Amino acid sequence: MSLETRIDDDWKAAMKAGDKARKDALSLLRAAIKQKRVDEKLVIDDAAVIAVIEKMLKQRKDSINQYEAAKRQDLADAEKFEASVLADYMPQGLSAAEVEAIVTAAVAASGAKGPADMGKVIALVKPRVAGRADMGEVSKLVKAKLATG
Repeated sequence: MSLETRIDDDWKAAMKAGDKARKDALSLLRAAIKQKRVDEKLVIDDAAVIAVIEKMLKQRKDSINQYEAAKRQDLADAEKFEASVLADYMPQGLSAAEVEAIVTAAVAASGAKGPADMGKVIALVKPRVAGRADMGEVSKLVKAKLATG
């Protein structure tokens, strides 16, 4: 079953169960997927759905930080709930050791010598960790590896 089909099935189940909060969170996700399909005029696969979910999770994380800074815990809690619903559809995350091994292998494979070669390394790492690791943290790790390199 495709990820999009699973999301649609869960949305229908939430509607039938009367779980308004979950249904609303899944409705936002379904709308974002549909928007991507319309914008790109192509069939959306699981990788594209994961990219949409990653983007939405990043938006939720930013919103949570802003709401908490503004002392609006009610809004932060709503965003946290939406983030937890979205996170259910993400693939299993990689451990720090797994990410480090992937980065080390990419540095060796690309022949990177210093920080100027960061783009080459990221290009090799990104497809292997997409949806399973925070790219911000991966970027920091690559930068550190190349600096000591």
